Amino acid sequence: MDFINIPTYLTLFRVVMAPLFTMLFYLPMSWASTVCTVIFFVAAITDWFDGFLARRWNQTTNFGKFLDPVADKVMIISALILIAEHFHVWWVTLPSSSIIIREVIILALREWVAGIGNGNGIKVSWVSKIKTCVQMLALTALLWSPYEWIVIIGVIALYISVLLTFWSMCAYLYYAWHNLYNC
Repeated sequence: MDFINIPTYLTLFRVVMAPLFTMLFYLPMSWASTVCTVIFFVAAITDWFDGFLARRWNQTTNFGKFLDPVADKVMIISALILIAEHFHVWWVTLPSSSIIIREVIILALREWVAGIGNGNGIKVSWVSKIKTCVQMLALTALLWSPYEWIVIIGVIALYISVLLTFWSMCAYLYYAWHNLYNC
């Protein structure tokens, strides 16, 4: 099984952590949000670490290329739903739902490009990497939210990530249109 390696295990770890931090978020304990946030943060760090190790050790696999964005989406969407429900205000729900909509569109676009046989697929852009980092920062702050100033930082980061989200979505749509129809 050469498609299962340490980077892939780290990616699988992220998938498993999403239901765990979701469950912990709802525990009626004073420490629940802190433990939830720590688990989310550790899982978020593995997002960087698994890609680094896969490239460094030359262990990039097709399974890993498929699973990595799925793990990211599972984590991010789970956390966005939690913060939207927790804060229950339009100024958190609107950017959260906008990010979820973008994630679904991009997953569908990737599937479509793969389905029509474009061997290149859609590569992850540097804007998407920054977007993911800012999203992880925003979600970490908003899941934890011990002080008002951390919530403010989290909301600002959430809105920055929305801008980066739509920027990267437009870039992906342009790439798909340009490479599939204007060749």
